Amino acid sequence: MNLVFVRHGQSIWNKENKFTGWVDVGLSQRGNNEAIEAGKLLSDIDFIPNICYTSFLTRSKETALLVLSEIFTSEDATYTKKELWQLNERHYGALQGLDKLQTANEFGEEQVHSWRRGYKTQPPLVKEDSKYNPNNDLMYEDIHEKLPLGESLEDVVLRVKKTLDIIKSSTKEGNVLVVAHGNSIRAMIKILEGIPDKDIVDINIPTGIPLAFNINDDKITRIGYLGNVEKIKELEKEVKLQSRLKE
Repeated sequence: MNLVFVRHGQSIWNKENKFTGWVDVGLSQRGNNEAIEAGKLLSDIDFIPNICYTSFLTRSKETALLVLSEIFTSEDATYTKKELWQLNERHYGALQGLDKLQTANEFGEEQVHSWRRGYKTQPPLVKEDSKYNPNNDLMYEDIHEKLPLGESLEDVVLRVKKTLDIIKSSTKEGNVLVVAHGNSIRAMIKILEGIPDKDIVDINIPTGIPLAFNINDDKITRIGYLGNVEKIKELEKEVKLQSRLKE
């Protein structure tokens, strides 16, 4: 096991069931607890990362800090930490900030499900002058490329491809921890496992649960989620039902 993904712990907007995307919100108390539990679990199995990759977003960085603080309990801990904007969550465009169930009531459950999970379906894009346009955000002032105004999962797959190559190369030097988001992790899993476009819609990434792989040259072995099986199933179902009205 030399590669572990962790979706950030529950964020404040996860708790409020809002489309979050690139909006920079922090963790809820449950999210803090999930991150600590993930760190304890990885510490218990002696997974010591040589490098940790996060996105630019606070909820990713806060989760990583809490996970690593459980693994490295001494002050002389040595590891590398890198922030990559390509690991950001999918940009949900003009949906960002909206309540998922209210949006499903307004536009229909299937339309919202398509926006959330359709592989090629982009959400309505934000306008250039929107506060949710990352090209206007000082956080990204050193990024010299056009950032998205909204993305499909296919768009996310395209932007994480080179980043995943960097991550895979890092496993040759030791253990790698990636603390990212539901859709950026889904995109990387799609690439690693060759999941067909039509099947990726059914992949649900629970918050705060480590997902382990072993990468040896070009051989990729999925070890799977680490932790309590029933809890993992409950969290996957929670993600699945976020914009469902009938269940």
